[in-house]
Amino acid sequence: MKSSASVECAAPQSDPAPSTPRQRLIDALAASITDVGYSATTVADIVRRARTSRRTFYEYFTDREACLVALLADTNRRAVETISAAVDPAAPWEAQIRQAVEAWVANAESQPAVMLSWIRDVPALGMAARTLQREVTESFIAMVRTLSDTEELRAAGIPMVSRQRAIMLIGGLRELTAVTVESGGRMKDVTDEAAAAAIALLGPHRGG
Repeated sequence: MKSSASVECAAPQSDPAPSTPRQRLIDALAASITDVGYSATTVADIVRRARTSRRTFYEYFTDREACLVALLADTNRRAVETISAAVDPAAPWEAQIRQAVEAWVANAESQPAVMLSWIRDVPALGMAARTLQREVTESFIAMVRTLSDTEELRAAGIPMVSRQRAIMLIGGLRELTAVTVESGGRMKDVTDEAAAAAIALLGPHRGG
């Protein structure tokens, strides 16, 4: 990045930071996935949308898959941060679970095509993408377990969610997202069902 010529010429702090070439390429891939899908997107498409050159592309990424890995790494990191921030640990336990599900839904709705690509395209890609998939799954498992470790949940008789249950929850939400997006539906229309299922899965154990 270029340094500013002087303090007096510095832009006000309220101005957004200029997008880097790398970020423009990642954003261009996201836009192309939204328009035509990952499988139909080429490096030429990414470069054209980013208004840069192939040479610049290959300065940052070895290939199209590497660019996708970068996009999905950023997308999932923001998702974990957004969902975690949306949950009020002092709220009733049912409300906490619903807050987390609603944040998941909002995140999925913000970039449905990218979310679908993450679920459907990544498993068929190379080692870097599969490694990212495992890492992201682990980050979501850790998030679910952390969010379940609150006084409200413990008071309701709900221990920290087990790893196995967290995997079931994450897998279910991912598949529900994929099926809903593929069918042209809206995630907000399945929010109540998703929240009810999560509450049933994570709520106090019943029976002997």
